Amino acid sequence: MSKQGDRYLRSLFTAGAPAVISYAKIHGTRPWLTRLLARRPTKVSAIAIANKLGRVAWAMMARNERYNEPAALAA
Repeated sequence: MSKQGDRYLRSLFTAGAPAVISYAKIHGTRPWLTRLLARRPTKVSAIAIANKLGRVAWAMMARNERYNEPAALAA
C-alpha cells in the first residue's frame, strides 16, 4: 500500500489483513491466499492482502456499487 493516502485507513487495512489470514488458515478458503502464504512470509502476505482490500474498496466507491461475491465462491 502506498504511503501517500490516508494513514488511518491504511492502518485499518493492515490491521484487518491478519484476520483474513487467520480465517483462511482455519477454514481453508480462498485458494489464491493459501498459495500466497505458501510462497511468502505471513507479514508480506498481510500487506498484499491489505493492498487488495484497498483496491477492492476503491473500485466499489468509484463505481458506487456494493460488493458482489464472485459466482465461483458464492456456491
